[in-house]
Amino acid sequence: MNEIISLNLWQFALIYLLLIVVLFIMKKCNINQSKLLLVASFRMTVQLTLAGLVLTYIFEHPHPLFTVLYLLLMTGFAIFTVLSSNKDINTRFKIIVGASLAITGFCIVCFFIMAVVGVSLFNPRYTIPISGMIIGNAMTGVSLGLRAFDENIKAQRSRIDSLLNIGATPQKILIPFVNRALETAMLPTIYSMIGMGVISLPGMMTGQILSGTLPMTSILYQIAVIIAICAVTCLSVFFSLYFGYRTLYNERLQMNI
Repeated sequence: MNEIISLNLWQFALIYLLLIVVLFIMKKCNINQSKLLLVASFRMTVQLTLAGLVLTYIFEHPHPLFTVLYLLLMTGFAIFTVLSSNKDINTRFKIIVGASLAITGFCIVCFFIMAVVGVSLFNPRYTIPISGMIIGNAMTGVSLGLRAFDENIKAQRSRIDSLLNIGATPQKILIPFVNRALETAMLPTIYSMIGMGVISLPGMMTGQILSGTLPMTSILYQIAVIIAICAVTCLSVFFSLYFGYRTLYNERLQMNI
């Protein structure tokens, strides 16, 4: 009854028919992102296939060094992805974003693996997939936060200049933008939490159930992971913006945005 149904290549290939539907609708609606969708789909397929091969080797030949290297690669790619999509921020801001993402991600992963699950941090079967979910969501949250922060500042540039002219300090001007960006970054996670269990069964829980794990065990893991994701998103965005916005003005309170 708990036997896992494997997909053969023909069955697996059927899922790509849905991409054709998506491409047709995008074309019909004049959405000029068809190339991006194709590139993203190709990269996802190649990257996940390679990840599967690498993880299979790591699980069959567990070694602390492999786990550490995989985590470093994962974190480095997350930082690169965030910074490459936010090229306009200054160098100090970028360093703060990278450090915030790496440190908060590592701390939450350590707490989850060693305190909540109660296994070694070097256990690849737990550390790697859970780290992927935590760091991946932190990356998304920071990207959303930085984008919202930048867009709001650009949209309110004339208002910012007016406030500066009447003597308002950069801190008082920028803090509301930071708070709004943090809210924007947190909302997707909060809304997903609201619908879980009623509207949707999250990916980790679904995967565990399909593999034969008891539903209640899967639920406990899923709740723990979602709370960890909420925490890492909040902390990584908070530190990125609350320390990063200070790089936008100098000691003389002159702003450079």
